[in-house]
Amino acid sequence: MSEIKLATRDAYGAALAELGAADKKLVVLDADLAPATKTAVFAKAFPERFFDAGIAEQNLIGVAAGLSTAGYTVFASTFAMFAAGRAFEQIRNTLGYPGLNVNIGATHAGISVGEDGASHQCCEDIALMRTIPGMTIINPADDIEARQAVFAAAKTDSPCYLRFGRLAVPRVNSEDYKFELGKAVKLKDGGDVTIIATGLMVAEALTAAAQLEIEGISAAVLNVHTIKPLDEEAVIAAAKTGLIVTAEEHSVIGGLGSAVAELLSEKSPCRVVRVGVKDTFGRSGPAVEMLKRYGLDAKSIAAAVRAAL
Repeated sequence: MSEIKLATRDAYGAALAELGAADKKLVVLDADLAPATKTAVFAKAFPERFFDAGIAEQNLIGVAAGLSTAGYTVFASTFAMFAAGRAFEQIRNTLGYPGLNVNIGATHAGISVGEDGASHQCCEDIALMRTIPGMTIINPADDIEARQAVFAAAKTDSPCYLRFGRLAVPRVNSEDYKFELGKAVKLKDGGDVTIIATGLMVAEALTAAAQLEIEGISAAVLNVHTIKPLDEEAVIAAAKTGLIVTAEEHSVIGGLGSAVAELLSEKSPCRVVRVGVKDTFGRSGPAVEMLKRYGLDAKSIAAAVRAAL
C-alpha cells in the first residue's frame, strides 16, 4: 500500500478530461457542484461539451437521458445524496427502465463527507441503486482504480453508478493495475477469515489484516470494486475460509454486506459479519474522526474479526 493519498473524486475529474480528449462525443453534466465534483476540470478543457443543470438534479438526469439517445457518451455528476436520493425516480424510470447509457458520477459518498453532516452523508445510495435492474455499481478503492473505472464505464451500453469520495485515501493498487468490470481483486491471501471490502474501506482492510497477522490471525483481503454485478465466483471462493467480514462506508442494510450475505446464503453458506454504518444517521465532524466514531476504520475491522473468531 502506497503512502500516496488522493481522493477518488480528483481522479474522476482528471479521467473525464483525459477521456474527453479522446472521445469527441463525450459530454459532462453537473448540478452546480463542478468545483467539488471535479467536473470543473473537464469544463475548463471542453466548455462546449459541459452543461450545468443548476440545483435541479431531476432535470440533470432527464437532460442526460436525452443526450444519450442522441448518441453522446454522457456523465452526469452531483453529490451521492442528491443523485441517488433526490433523483431516484428519474434514474429508475428515465435511465434504468429504457436501459440508457448514462454514467452517474456520484461524489461525496459516505460518512467521510465529514463536516457537511448527516444531510450530505449518503450511506444509502448503494442500496437504492442495487434495486434498479441493469444498473452497474462501481465503488473504486483508490485514484488508480477510479481513473480506470471511468474509462470502463464509458464503454458500457447501460446505466452505471460510479461512487467517489471526498477524502484522500492511500493507493492500494500499483501503476500497472488493470481494472476489470465485475471482477473482484484478491489483494492478500489468508486462511482464517476473508475481509471483503469496497471503496476507502479496502485500505483499512489491508491495515487491519496486517494488525491481525501480528496476532497470528491469517486474513485474506478481497477488493470488490464492482458491487453490481457482483463477482460471485470470487465471493464463493472467499467463503472457503469459513468466515467473511464485509467492510463498507455505507449502511449495513442493502450494501456490499447484504449483497454478499444474500449470495452466500443461497450458494455457499458461511458466517458473514458486516462492518458498516449501523442503521443510523451521521453527524458533522472531521472525516477521519467520523470514520472512527462509526466503526469504519482498521481497528474496528480487526475487532470484528477477533470477535467473530
